[in-house]
Amino acid sequence: MAILVSARELESATADELRQQSNDLRWRAWRGTEPAELVDAAIPLVCEAIRRHMGFSPHVEQVMGGLTLVQECVAQMQTGEGKTLTALLPAFVHSLAGQGVHVLTVNDYLAERDAELAQAVLGPLGVSIGRVHPELDAANRRSAYACDITYGTAKEVGFDFLRDRLRESPQGFPEGGEDSDNPSAQKPVQRGRYFALVDEADSLLIDEARTPLLIATRDPSSATDRALVRWCTRTVELLNFGIDFTLDPGHRSARLTDAGCLNLLRLPRPSMLEGIDVERLYHQIEQSLTARHQFSLDRHYVIAEGKVAIVDESTGRVLDGRRWQQGLHQAIEGKEGLETSDATRTTAKITVQTLFRSYRRLSGLTGTARSAAGEFQSAFRLPVVTIPTHRPCLRKTWPTRVFVTLEAKRIAVAHEVQRLLTQGRAVLVGTPSVAASERLADTLSQLGIHADVLNCRALRREAEIVAQAGRPGRVTIATNMAGRGTDIRVDPEVLARGGLHVIGTERHSSRRIDDQLVGRTSRQGEPGTCQFLLSLEDELLSHLPRERLEHWTRAARRVTNRDGELPKRWHRLFDRVQRRLERDHARQRAELLVYERRQRDLCRETGLDPCLDLLE
Repeated sequence: MAILVSARELESATADELRQQSNDLRWRAWRGTEPAELVDAAIPLVCEAIRRHMGFSPHVEQVMGGLTLVQECVAQMQTGEGKTLTALLPAFVHSLAGQGVHVLTVNDYLAERDAELAQAVLGPLGVSIGRVHPELDAANRRSAYACDITYGTAKEVGFDFLRDRLRESPQGFPEGGEDSDNPSAQKPVQRGRYFALVDEADSLLIDEARTPLLIATRDPSSATDRALVRWCTRTVELLNFGIDFTLDPGHRSARLTDAGCLNLLRLPRPSMLEGIDVERLYHQIEQSLTARHQFSLDRHYVIAEGKVAIVDESTGRVLDGRRWQQGLHQAIEGKEGLETSDATRTTAKITVQTLFRSYRRLSGLTGTARSAAGEFQSAFRLPVVTIPTHRPCLRKTWPTRVFVTLEAKRIAVAHEVQRLLTQGRAVLVGTPSVAASERLADTLSQLGIHADVLNCRALRREAEIVAQAGRPGRVTIATNMAGRGTDIRVDPEVLARGGLHVIGTERHSSRRIDDQLVGRTSRQGEPGTCQFLLSLEDELLSHLPRERLEHWTRAARRVTNRDGELPKRWHRLFDRVQRRLERDHARQRAELLVYERRQRDLCRETGLDPCLDLLE
């Protein structure tokens, strides 16, 4: 490749000469030269800077990925192919324009790690590197965004965007809100949205597309509000499914029937609730039903320091500061016997999808984009380009096994782990929730097997656990966070015996999340194996109508063996449900996009800001 040849010619150049070439490219960019016209000179500079810091040069596939990202595409690169180094190439090219580059990751740990690498590699070329994180005040955020390249999470950048909209609005921050008493902090911290490079693009641009980022002010709960939550929490235990209410697993909601509404009105209520609006009563009952039947402790949320903390289902991480809206958060607090917190009133909001569509230029990196190529194109006008692996993939996929019950599956997983350990393998087990990870660890413990558990309770030990996960005889149980941003280095002794084995214990609603877990093994041409062990009690099948699920369960009991295992063909049921959910979610995201376009057009006609509820 000509670019790598040019990079080798720079090996004899001094640091000052490299810096001067960088300044020359910056001058060309300021005069209006397009990024694509600068790559032949810019990327060799970065390749040489990487060689001087890392001791090796990027390989051809990494350069191909960098060129793809400069051209505003989504580059699909397999796990372990060096996406972090690849991201430095387009970040440098676009930074030359001096308008700011935002490199966005899925968590603060990765943002800090990548920013430190960028500083070491690109700093000598005269590129300034900044990072935004929750502890920064407005002045330091402004300095970070003034840098050539700024690292952070989508959440931090999105909230800074909303705060700037509030600062620029005639009303400013709501009374008592952030910056409301600090005139020096009223200036916007961001200087625009020129180019965003999104790491784990499928997670941020697709999985979280419907997630609203919002700024809310506290709306103190009254005694009546708290009494309503307590009464609804007790009352939902008296209501019968199918008679008083129905459930919609796809939208994770509950709905009162006409009979349920009548029965509810006949029930005695505290005198404090006698004058309450009937519609408000129905709404809070439905939220309490949703909390009771559709949300589970240690799966959808955890209790931390006496408060409900939401867990991101696609990563297994706690979403700090996030709250459910419209009384659902209070309903879950009531379900868990916690003190009812204040309700919130939204003052500014934007979906992740709309935030990224506001950038002039956009690119993305991920290991699993091909299955969502149509959605990347329609929603963001981003083509998906698959970058070949540096070495052939040697991963072997074993046949999926299906069991009738969760207990039978858990025992089978434990025995499979035990068998693999006798071979000197290392095993990574992916689980869907905190509770599932801890129950499996208990089952293994009964067999005398120690397992490291990596979930949102063990974030401080994440780097330590991942560093040990590839050693002989090591068992690591992890929620979905194991598939994002971490590389497991496999011991040569384990590689000689077949490599890291990955066990998936549930199918996610998206194949891409499953592929992320599987991608933890067989990186860079290493050997490795993977397998899914499923059960008819998995959450994925809860999206089936109850009658159909009961039909399949009855049919399964007629063909199961004594270990509770079903014939191999039963995995097709999971494939069908997963495909249907992927279609449903894609349709919902498309509908949201159409709705937001209409809202934006309406706000343009009326002169209102579509992000600010306080202006409506």
